[in-house]
Amino acid sequence: MRIIDVHSHIYPDKIADKASRSIADFYHIDARTRGTAEVLLAEGREAGITAYVVNSVATNVRQVRHINEFILAETKAHPEFYGLIALHPDMDEGAIRDEIEWGLLNGFKGIKLHPDFQHFYLDEDRAKKIYRAASGKLPILFHTGDSRFNFSSPRRMAKVAADFPELICIAAHFGGWSEWHEVGVYKGLGNVYVDTSSTLAFISPDEAKRFIDFFGAEWFLFGVDFPMWNASEELVRFMRVELSEEDREAILYRNASKLLGIDLR
Repeated sequence: MRIIDVHSHIYPDKIADKASRSIADFYHIDARTRGTAEVLLAEGREAGITAYVVNSVATNVRQVRHINEFILAETKAHPEFYGLIALHPDMDEGAIRDEIEWGLLNGFKGIKLHPDFQHFYLDEDRAKKIYRAASGKLPILFHTGDSRFNFSSPRRMAKVAADFPELICIAAHFGGWSEWHEVGVYKGLGNVYVDTSSTLAFISPDEAKRFIDFFGAEWFLFGVDFPMWNASEELVRFMRVELSEEDREAILYRNASKLLGIDLR
């Protein structure tokens, strides 16, 4: 079975421990493991993951190119890796367009934004220059949802998708971490996909199936959210959801392959 993990974070060895602890502290969970490429690959092999879409979040403008060069080096070192570029809403529009063109030239598959870490509202004007530049060029994987904040609520995500219909949006965490009751706002939007990461440990298999049936399996992508979660455990949780083999294959591989242009044949 081919499996694409569309949502995993990796960090350079020298900051991997600090970065992993920082994420764990933010979400009030234990720091499970080091967030390095080597650990991701080792855990992924045990689970049978075929390919990984990897990213890191830029919390300020200065980090953007350093992160993107690191992700590029990792994709060159590991053929299983496909990268997302980091951007930040404090960049000017010209720099954003330049970084997107650089990413396209170097084979990146999308963009990663985390409004809660980067302290911007998904639908605020400051972020719209990113959406204009990315529309029709690269999809954006958004962290979405957190009941503690209001940066990345599903309603804000839906507004962005409606205002930028040519922008492909991937709303992480079943469309709204800890705000799953609001994700119905995506229904009927033809440019919003959702990933399964950081959700299957919190909702029941029956609830997950209801979400998938409500939207349609063609809008779902499998994601682990390493280093927060272990690939084998996430795959076990996913396999507990009662789906047809066709829908299971679509979520684990086919949808991401088509959307991101990752052909593993």
